[in-house]
Amino acid sequence: MTQAMRRPPGLDDGPVYLDYNATTPVDPRVGEAAMPFWTGQFGNPASAHPYAWEPRKALGTARAQVADLVGARPEEIVFTGSGSEANLLALRGAVLATGARLVVQATEHPSVLETARALERLHGTRVTVLPVDHHGLVTQDALAAALRTDADRTVVSIMAANNETGALQPVAELAELAHRYGALVHCDAAQACGKIPVDVGRLGVDLLTVVGHKMYAPRGVAALFVRDGVTLEPVVYGGGQERGLRAGTENVALAVAFGTAARLAAEDVAADRLAALRDELHHRLATALPGRVRLNGPAAPGRRLPNTLNISIDGTRGHQVLEAAPAIAASTGSACHSGVHTGSPVLAAMGLGSERALAALRLSLGRWTTEADIDTAVGALVSAASGGR
Repeated sequence: MTQAMRRPPGLDDGPVYLDYNATTPVDPRVGEAAMPFWTGQFGNPASAHPYAWEPRKALGTARAQVADLVGARPEEIVFTGSGSEANLLALRGAVLATGARLVVQATEHPSVLETARALERLHGTRVTVLPVDHHGLVTQDALAAALRTDADRTVVSIMAANNETGALQPVAELAELAHRYGALVHCDAAQACGKIPVDVGRLGVDLLTVVGHKMYAPRGVAALFVRDGVTLEPVVYGGGQERGLRAGTENVALAVAFGTAARLAAEDVAADRLAALRDELHHRLATALPGRVRLNGPAAPGRRLPNTLNISIDGTRGHQVLEAAPAIAASTGSACHSGVHTGSPVLAAMGLGSERALAALRLSLGRWTTEADIDTAVGALVSAASGGR
């Protein structure tokens, strides 16, 4: 490992980390870039005196770096405190500004689905939830059917990549279709940015969410791309920061961290390396557990995030497998409420049965995943799954 790619210290103190879709370690280079703005460069970037000069310049640089990552202009980037807040600004902002109805798809992140439910409950917004096929993908026919129902102004939200299965939606094709009906299109690209190339021009979207902690920046910073000319109701009222859409003095240190992470991601997406490790993990598990490993999500090349493997192992429960495999840190496809496990709504929307959903494991790789990590994961999972049958 080169000095430029040195591992964060925390990765050496625990189990093999295979939960990069949940959050990523902060790249040491990102932390170092932000550190001066936690200490000496403390000025408010909106002030007129010399203490503001370097923070203001750094904020502008960070905005440009995030913009470059997604093919936008710096003035189209609005910093927020999280991806959930960016999704709220996009959907609530567009609906309240235009009186539009809302079309979302069934496997969106909860921050999108719950925002849709809140708009329906609090503002009477009409919400249509699109079904997905057994791969977790939205079809053009399903979107067209929803858009043909009436001529009202519509906001459509389609995520770029699913956080559980890694399924890549055909966003460009769906956005083109939606625009033919006069709809505004939002894309939650939290999981896609930094893993695959993302370009707002090629996707044809009007709003796009980018999240720092999914790409080796700290938690607490994200951004919304707002295409020039799109009108939104602010998410925070007050001063004129962030084009008046998100008031409050900007956190320059977090913005610098985010910008640095965006620059590093643009320089080295590393999709091929991660896809090779992911496929090796899948192949070795399927070989060691013949006939028991089921892939959840698209199998076709290029239809899934290169770092994401969601599988179900017949005869197991995902949470029990991970409990029996303390050498790795990963996620399941279930949620636990008062000791009762329920299957993932994402897998349910794909038409998978409860047994398969409860057996699901999400194994997500990242910048510091190695061949040795794959060896450890295979051994731990095979042992746990064999003992659990």
